Amino acid sequence: MGDELTITTLPILPVKRIVLFPGTMLPLSIGRGRSVAAVESAMGTEDKILLVTAQRDAEKESPILEDLYQTGTKAVIKQTGKTSEGQLHILVQGVERVVLLKLEQADSFLSARSRPFPLSTESGPEIEALHRALLDLAGQLPGLISAQGFTEVIDVLRAERDPTSLAYRLASFLNLTVERLQTILEIPTQVELVRQIYAVLSHELQILKLRNEIASQAQTEIGKSQREYFLRQQLKEIQQELGESDEDPEGSDVALLKKRIEEADLPEHVYTEAIREVKRLAKLPPVAPDHQVIRSYLELILELPWTKTTADSLEISRVRQVLDEDHYGIQDVKERILEHLAVLKLNPSANAPILCLVGPPGVGKTSLGQSIARALGRTFERISLGGLHDEAELRGHRRTYVGAMPGRILQALRRAGTKNPVIMLDEVDKVGHDFRGDPASALLEILDPAQNHTFRDNYLDLHFDLSKIMFITTGNTLDPISRPLMDRMEILRLPGYSQQEKYEIAIRYLWPRRLKEAGLTPDQISMEEGLLTHIITSYTKEAGVRQLEQMLGRLTRKVALKLADSGDSLPDPIVIQQSELMDWLGTDRFLPDESRRELPIGVATGLAWTEAGGEVLYVETTLLPGGSDLTLTGQLGEVMQESAQAARSYLWSRAEQMGLNTHVFKRNGLHIHIPEGAIPKDGPSAGVTMVTALASTFLKARVRSDTAMTGEISLSGLVLPVGGIKEKVLGAHRAGIKQLILPKGNEKDLKEVPDQVRNDLTFVFVETLDEVLAATLLTNNGGPHFPIQGSPQAQDVLCPN
Repeated sequence: MGDELTITTLPILPVKRIVLFPGTMLPLSIGRGRSVAAVESAMGTEDKILLVTAQRDAEKESPILEDLYQTGTKAVIKQTGKTSEGQLHILVQGVERVVLLKLEQADSFLSARSRPFPLSTESGPEIEALHRALLDLAGQLPGLISAQGFTEVIDVLRAERDPTSLAYRLASFLNLTVERLQTILEIPTQVELVRQIYAVLSHELQILKLRNEIASQAQTEIGKSQREYFLRQQLKEIQQELGESDEDPEGSDVALLKKRIEEADLPEHVYTEAIREVKRLAKLPPVAPDHQVIRSYLELILELPWTKTTADSLEISRVRQVLDEDHYGIQDVKERILEHLAVLKLNPSANAPILCLVGPPGVGKTSLGQSIARALGRTFERISLGGLHDEAELRGHRRTYVGAMPGRILQALRRAGTKNPVIMLDEVDKVGHDFRGDPASALLEILDPAQNHTFRDNYLDLHFDLSKIMFITTGNTLDPISRPLMDRMEILRLPGYSQQEKYEIAIRYLWPRRLKEAGLTPDQISMEEGLLTHIITSYTKEAGVRQLEQMLGRLTRKVALKLADSGDSLPDPIVIQQSELMDWLGTDRFLPDESRRELPIGVATGLAWTEAGGEVLYVETTLLPGGSDLTLTGQLGEVMQESAQAARSYLWSRAEQMGLNTHVFKRNGLHIHIPEGAIPKDGPSAGVTMVTALASTFLKARVRSDTAMTGEISLSGLVLPVGGIKEKVLGAHRAGIKQLILPKGNEKDLKEVPDQVRNDLTFVFVETLDEVLAATLLTNNGGPHFPIQGSPQAQDVLCPN
């Protein structure tokens, strides 16, 4: 009868995965509409009481009586609140256990009739012993759990004198399933409750101790290693416990790399190093900085052609045919190349030659290297050295940071795929050096057959044999190249082309190539007879053919535009007339120097060598009355200034023999000027030109305007040989000069000059300055100014073909 009086009907708040015990606090987040309504209903009463019951199935959103555990907890709502998203939060405190009797459906929430389910309590030694034992176990928790604030919680529990409250509070801290917690809530007696909590707490303490022992053991094994190594050790122990092999999984990147290394044909020292790096890679996680560095290093090792070569096609007749197909003229250079290839044919173990092609721009140095590679059947790689300052560009960077790269030599080998390609080192004369090193010094090892068979790149750090590579270097001049580097190379000079050679090159190579690039055919366009020669003489002035090809390209583009405008409907081929050149190419870029058709007194024509080929220069002299100094203008170098001083001194010393008044030297200064004044000039070869110009000034005699000269002078009146004769002769021929005064010692150099050029010119070979003056100075009636007695060289001599 008393139980019926305590039966009450209260709102039900179903909870998931949690159990509320009497005397404990529990924060809850309320999201379901029926649960919110139940809370609001309880808040509307004075006591703010509701029933908190755990669900059997947490996934069910609308539970009924059968879905709820029959034992729950009557609770008081202590606090409510809402988040910014509108979700309801409450704090409830358990009051007592209750048993659900009957579920009643309210309008919007569940309610049930319930009665209290009191715990059977007792006193005595047993419960006291269990209470103390439970307190001792609770005291061990702070040493095993380092959570912040947990020590203060244990202090509160130790002060709890009620065994039931202590048991329920400890149960709320344990990480147990809902079923296990519900079982604890339904225990009928106090002794059984405390005993059950003691057993559960003892089990949890044993688990915590075991976890701490495992962590301590692993920490002892690794010492002070990094956390990354600690994780790997734990993973290793787990794999061992599971019985998994510690070998790399089949199909992993490390396993594939190892397989590729074993299958590759690597030298023994390279294979050993590669396997060692693979083992290092296997111990590194993918996120480690060194992982990608090692992987890139191994990829380079696998891609380099350690043993792969291409078979050379050393049929000399075929090589000669390929060279002739690709290049016109330069027979001496072709013969030198064929000589080297003949040696390789007879002695395959011989080191490949290291050729240095030197010549003006546009004479075909780079394309000649490509022809050599095509003739031999080798791959071709080109490395531009122009402006290179960093030595690491050739030797590579050391593998000490992410982003390090091998040098350009190894990169070219990787692209070529063979260890015996043709590698062209372009513009070797334009290599610079600064604080980052001297790349030219690195070339000393690369281009030395006695050293490059053990070349060591800084990135690779392994010996690589470069001796099978055919290195071809190019440059415009030899002066900037260091002597040790030049000593390692075979110098092949490619001089400029004559007008006839340019004409043949244009007809055979340049014009067909430009037609193809413009999408034209020979049937659509042709040139008037003599037009190409006019373009060569009036629109180009160079040793090579690069400007000539540009002019031809402009013509083909004009024709392509004309065809495009007409819709490809022109029935007849277009014939380019000379009268149209002004409209298509503009006015003539280079005209004969009319002002030099007749040289005034004090002016002589000289020859100079430049990187762009041979050029004609004029030396102008004049007397400065009342002066005594020698003035030199035109940006003359030290050697050229000394030549001017030597020329003046020679004429002064020979004044009486030449019929000169010595007072002219004493009472007049001299001014020597060489146009173009903005271009620096140097060298001794203008000595004879300066003597001739000064003699013209002192003797008031003109110099032959169709004559140019070159040669170094001495104070004793000798004419010494100079260099660059072929380039100078070609430059004079382009300028329309008819007679050349050359040193006797350079007579042998004319063998390199094309026959057509030699036939067009008259050559006078001299040994003394007297012979120079006899061949160049004219009287007022146009004859020689004075003969040279007893000198057979006084007559004009045609150079034999």
